[in-house]
Amino acid sequence: MPTNSQTGKAQTVTGAIDPADLGTTLMHEHLLLNVGAYFELPEEASIRSWVDAPLTLGKLGYIAAHWHQNLDNTVILDEQFATDEVGRFMLAGGRTVVDTTNIGLGRDPLALARISRRTGLNIVMGSGHYVRLFHPADMANLDEDSIAADIVRDIKVGVGDTGVKSGIIGEIALMWPHSGNEERSLRAAAKAQQATGATITLHPGFDDGSPPAILNMLDKAGADMTRVIMGHLDTFHDRGLLAELAASGCTLQWDTYGNEETLFGEVGSGSGDILDMPSDEQRMDALEYVAGLGHPEQVLISQDVFIKCMTAAYGAKGYDHIVSNIVPRLRARGWRTGQIDQLLVGTPRRLLTLV
Repeated sequence: MPTNSQTGKAQTVTGAIDPADLGTTLMHEHLLLNVGAYFELPEEASIRSWVDAPLTLGKLGYIAAHWHQNLDNTVILDEQFATDEVGRFMLAGGRTVVDTTNIGLGRDPLALARISRRTGLNIVMGSGHYVRLFHPADMANLDEDSIAADIVRDIKVGVGDTGVKSGIIGEIALMWPHSGNEERSLRAAAKAQQATGATITLHPGFDDGSPPAILNMLDKAGADMTRVIMGHLDTFHDRGLLAELAASGCTLQWDTYGNEETLFGEVGSGSGDILDMPSDEQRMDALEYVAGLGHPEQVLISQDVFIKCMTAAYGAKGYDHIVSNIVPRLRARGWRTGQIDQLLVGTPRRLLTLV
């Protein structure tokens, strides 16, 4: 369980707060990180000249579809840049950002605390392990208990010697097919949830078999399924699968709003396939389908800004897209204020409250 000072609170990078103060929340974003392990050297000689070049607006047409072929695009390291970008969400009326950057991705607790103070935003930091490409070299030697203990320490004590505490477990990520190390990381997350009362947020492999397999493993490991978020469902179009996931009790999350690039390269599974990336209109259709099944409190949306070409400075929609553009579109589709508040305030508040 969380410490006495955390029980019933939401843990941010600047301290535990009353969940009523969370307000409009983005549940899956990244502010500072390095996903350079995804880099793939292009075959074409002419494109190789872009590998080490700074990302520029003139390159966006290609890089948006092949984001992992430009090293500059795979890192967001400038604290002031991140502050300016996420500040747009605050100016649009946002209050809280969940930064799911965790071990191996360049997680920076003290920088997140500084960004929080500069912007006035609540920032909730993640813990645990991402996909195997980012695992530590000794991952195979780490058992479930030691992995879980590190997560518990992040939440109860803080990351390293920073004193800055995580408030969510994740994003716990698996490629497809799942590896043994990834599955052990997942089971450890379930143990850490039992010890902390924190929510687990997930990055499944991009195959229809991955989300059900992950939920089955979590269930067997004793996870509380009502405090599990199945993320990255944007490219899962089978309505039957979505209904199955909702029936498990977990929360379903469409978290790449604003990314409507039809040629977005799918490197997460290692297959080199092309993801069937939907439009925002299709995301809203899927959202309404699950809510209409009787699960309006089990759906979430976010943007997963994690590379430069998704930021406003490089011509994309940035962190304020949902508040500035999607909320008006939901209203136009007939969503009432209470329904929007449940989506962006109520459900995040429930999941970020440590129990």
